[in-house]
Amino acid sequence: MQDTARSSQPFVDLLPGDPAPLFDQRSPTNPNFNFGGIGETYNVLCFFGSAGDAVGEATLAAVLANRDVFDDRKARFWGITIDPQDESQGRVANKPPGLRYFFDFDLSVARLYGAAPRDPGPKQAGVQARRFWIVLDPTYRVMKVLPFAPDGSDRDALFTYLRQLPPPERFPGFEVHAPILVLPNVFEPELCRHLISLYETKGGQESGVARIVDGKTTNVLDHSFKRRRDINIEDRAVIAHLQGRVTRRVVPEILKVHQFKVTRMERMIVSCYAAEDEAHFSAHRDNTTPGTAHRRFAVSVNLNSDFAGGEVSFPEYGRRSYKPPAGGAVVFSCSLLHAVSKVTAGRRYAFLPFLYDEAAAKIRETNNNFVDARTVGAYKR
Repeated sequence: MQDTARSSQPFVDLLPGDPAPLFDQRSPTNPNFNFGGIGETYNVLCFFGSAGDAVGEATLAAVLANRDVFDDRKARFWGITIDPQDESQGRVANKPPGLRYFFDFDLSVARLYGAAPRDPGPKQAGVQARRFWIVLDPTYRVMKVLPFAPDGSDRDALFTYLRQLPPPERFPGFEVHAPILVLPNVFEPELCRHLISLYETKGGQESGVARIVDGKTTNVLDHSFKRRRDINIEDRAVIAHLQGRVTRRVVPEILKVHQFKVTRMERMIVSCYAAEDEAHFSAHRDNTTPGTAHRRFAVSVNLNSDFAGGEVSFPEYGRRSYKPPAGGAVVFSCSLLHAVSKVTAGRRYAFLPFLYDEAAAKIRETNNNFVDARTVGAYKR
């Protein structure tokens, strides 16, 4: 259902309760920074236009004067500049914790949020732009929109508003749990031990991260982002047994809670997060490239419990982390931002498949041309 009245307006008009558009854009430290991969805090976007005029300069000075609000724990400031001279003249720079910028010289972010018109129209000497603040909750939904006021009173109003907000994990007024399933007893103890022995016998290989390189989903190593070793399960009898356990004990719960009928399963691996590797996986989503767009649900089955760290968390829903018992699973939508904390003692062994359906299988087949078969492997229906 489309809101035709709003879609016909020259500017996007975001209101409290609306989901905020996620985007990738260039920052002072990253040529393609993903704004959907943070969570944990309130995010304050400031469409100040340019730091080279009186309004922009006063706005950024007010941010610096109140930077205690932006501590990377309660809130983060994201300044959006559309003026190339802000970069070339060094007028803006990231100042962690809390203060970061995007170079939006193509106006792509400004159009998404309504700071620039939807239709750029013909090239003109000047750009029609709106200046405002927009506050997002940790799940990237709009909480407040504050247009710049002629007298600058918007600045004090913003900082007063931010200071009275509850801690991010209680943003609706109480603690919110991530919308996940926690299922004990998915695997029996003997099955867990058998899968661990398969890993120990075979030895794991470095596990990469799905990234888009030259237009294709490619598996790349990035130890700052992820450190893990995997083995592929090749024994057909073991694969059939694992499929049977997931079909019997996970699929019915997904159908009950999400009314989604799983028909397919991807990736038969045993993974190891080892303390000696400082293994971890930074916050990410599992379906953001053409080669992963078909994934619907992730399943994380712990095979042991004698380790420290290595817990799964969902930064959009606070800092709480989850460690199911051996044989237990955490099941969640692949669209949810999630992370695995660094293992500090022992090794965490896990079985980590993805689940999807027939409609998603068609997406996977269609996107096969956008997958680097050398690093990811071509899809065979």
